[in-house]
Amino acid sequence: MLILALETSCDDTCAAVTEDAAIRSNVISSQAAVHERYGGVVPEVASRHHLQLVNPVVDAALAEAGAELAQVDSLAVTRAPGLIGALLVGVTTAKALAAATRKPLAGVDHLHGHVAANFLEPEPLEPPFLCLVASGGHTLLAGVRERSGFEVLGQTLDDAAGEALDKGARLLGLGYPGGPAIERAARGGDPGSFDFPVAMARDPGLDFSFSGLKTALLYAIRGLSATDVERRRADLAASYQSAVVEQLTAKLARALENGAWEAVALRAGVAANSLLRDRTSDLCDARGLRRKLVPGELCTDNAPMIAPAARLVQPAPYPEYLGWDALA
Repeated sequence: MLILALETSCDDTCAAVTEDAAIRSNVISSQAAVHERYGGVVPEVASRHHLQLVNPVVDAALAEAGAELAQVDSLAVTRAPGLIGALLVGVTTAKALAAATRKPLAGVDHLHGHVAANFLEPEPLEPPFLCLVASGGHTLLAGVRERSGFEVLGQTLDDAAGEALDKGARLLGLGYPGGPAIERAARGGDPGSFDFPVAMARDPGLDFSFSGLKTALLYAIRGLSATDVERRRADLAASYQSAVVEQLTAKLARALENGAWEAVALRAGVAANSLLRDRTSDLCDARGLRRKLVPGELCTDNAPMIAPAARLVQPAPYPEYLGWDALA
C-alpha cells in the first residue's frame, strides 16, 4: 500500500510517501530560522508559512518517491494535537487532495505517530517495548504491547522536556532551538556545578514535571552577576541538561522495573540529545534490552511516522472526511 502522509502540527511542513513499512520519500521544510528571532514558535507565523510551503513540499515528496497522486492508495494527516492554525493547513490540504482523487483519508494523532514510527524499516521494532516520546510539546512514556495501540504509563503534568530545554536556553541567552543549543554549551561544563532539582524523584508514579526546574534555573541566574553568568554559562547548561535527562531516565528505569519489556525506543526531538542516548544505552545494556534509536531527521516532526499510525486506524472514505476539523 502506498500512503501519502502530511504533518503540520507545529513549525515543520512535512510530507512523505511510504510503501508498506518502507520510506520512499521524506521531505521536511523547517521554519526554525524564521522563529529564531522570537525565541520560540509564533503560531500565526507558522500557519502562514505552512500555507506557502505545503503544496511544494507535497510535490517534492511525490517526485522523490517517483509517484503520481493518482497512484497513491490512501492519504494520512495529523489531526491532533498541535497548533490549531498549523494543523488546519495540513488537514485542509489532505482533505482537498483526497477529495480530488476520491481516495480514503486517515486522521492520525501526532503522539501515536511517534510511537508507530518504530514499526518503520529499517529494523522495525516489535512489541512489547517502552517508548519515551520527549518533544517540545509533550513528554510521554508509552507501553506498547501490540501494534494497534499503546498504554500511557506516564506523561508531563506541566511543561514538556523539549519546552524546558527551549526556555532554559532562552534564559541562558543560547538561542533557538534550545535543545541543541544547550547540548553544545554543556559540552564544556560541569554537570555537578549546580544542584538543580529532579522533580518527582521520590514519587512512585511515572509522570513528569519540568516547570519547577525552569524556575530553579531562573533563580540561579538571578543569583549571579552578569559576569558570572557569562563565565559559568557552560556549567549552568550542563547542570540543567543533566537534571532534564535524569528525570527522563529515572522514570524510564522505574517503568522497566515494573513490566516485562524487551526493548526501549526513544522518539521526538529530545531523543536526539546525546546525553539522553548515552543514559538510556546504559539502562538497556544493564538489563540486556534492545534500544531503538532513529536517525536525526526522524527525531523531530516528520511525515513518515504518520503513515504507520494511519495503518492502525480505519480510514474514512470520500466524502465522509470533508466535515473533519483539526483538534488542538
